[in-house]
Amino acid sequence: MRSQYAIPPGIFFTSSSVFLFSAIALTVSSGYTLGALLLFLGSIPLLIQPRFWPELTSDDKKILLVLGLFAAVWILEVLLTDQGSRELDKPSRFLMAMGVLILLLRFPPKAAFLWSGIALGAIGSGFLASWQKFVLGMARAEGHTNSIQFGNISMLFGLLCLASIGWCLSQPHHKNKWLILMGLGFIAGFLGSILSGSRGGWVGLPFTALVLYKSFQPWINKKLLVTLIAASLLLTALIYGVPQTGVQMRIKQALSNVETYQDGNANTSVGLRFEMWKGATQLFLEKPLTGWSEPGYQARMGELADQKIITDNARRFGHAHNEYLDVAAKRGIVGLIALLLMYLWPIRLFLNITQAQDLKVRSYQAAGSLLCVAYIDFSLTQAFLSHNSGVMIFAFMLVILWSITRDEVSHHA
Repeated sequence: MRSQYAIPPGIFFTSSSVFLFSAIALTVSSGYTLGALLLFLGSIPLLIQPRFWPELTSDDKKILLVLGLFAAVWILEVLLTDQGSRELDKPSRFLMAMGVLILLLRFPPKAAFLWSGIALGAIGSGFLASWQKFVLGMARAEGHTNSIQFGNISMLFGLLCLASIGWCLSQPHHKNKWLILMGLGFIAGFLGSILSGSRGGWVGLPFTALVLYKSFQPWINKKLLVTLIAASLLLTALIYGVPQTGVQMRIKQALSNVETYQDGNANTSVGLRFEMWKGATQLFLEKPLTGWSEPGYQARMGELADQKIITDNARRFGHAHNEYLDVAAKRGIVGLIALLLMYLWPIRLFLNITQAQDLKVRSYQAAGSLLCVAYIDFSLTQAFLSHNSGVMIFAFMLVILWSITRDEVSHHA
């Protein structure tokens, strides 16, 4: 006789793939591709048989729309400027995620696979960062990518672990074990960020804290709030005060870079960003509707360097180290609107979900909102979607979180 706890094959497949997607995302080279590839391959039979599709709500279609619109604008830019098929790789991932959403709505993955995968991914990133920093002696932990992408994604996983607290508290069994696992994931995820020295991710922490507070406000009394604030301040002071973390040095370095930039030296980490932002802004103002495209951006930035409008070293970067300015310079106002819709509209959809009084639903709402808010922050100092890791984590994590949220809400309907 089949056990009442047996998971149907379709759901077991999506659940296992979702687990893999996060669990090895940062600890294996391009680890985030395995689970995503399995999900995409699994979606193909369903996509060619529309009669087996799940019934899509208007909100499901909005998620598909924002992903599709951003991909379409990017693909159109590539095709109109004859950049070659290789440049279609990153925008195609958003199209793949659209197909995966159909699969996940048809076979919703189990939440336990999602949260455990995220926790193990965060714990793994913390261990890898510690190994690279303290054993290998690397100046900044970078995993298998670069320090900015690694540190910010590690922080994101840590934040998602924190968002899971409502789900953990709702579990009828092993509640404390789940809380310990997700707590370790939160600590390790932030450790990976700290040891990477990626300052851009730290800027948005007050906003992510606000998302978490708003999500769980009904369950947070004044005493708990004061305790959390005090603990956060103490932890921040400890992290800053311990030289081995490198945080104090990175912050002082940033302040020093600003001072030297004001004195006329732009060839520092912060100074070069200012120059790239200045150049990208000028490019956008010159072609606000269509943008310059990828090759046009490179050529025009080179001209600005030749004209001494920006420092010569700023021309060697392929993007503006700011997602908004980069997209605006390359794809114009249409591309910028598509980007903003992809970041902002899902936040509204997650927050508008009913049954918000349920702790589990609050965890999903918080996680979905945190994903978008974190990317809004990351995009201020890095063209995060110019990297495979940035594209894959956002597009696939968005549809994963949305499908699980929808499944939970449907059970309450």
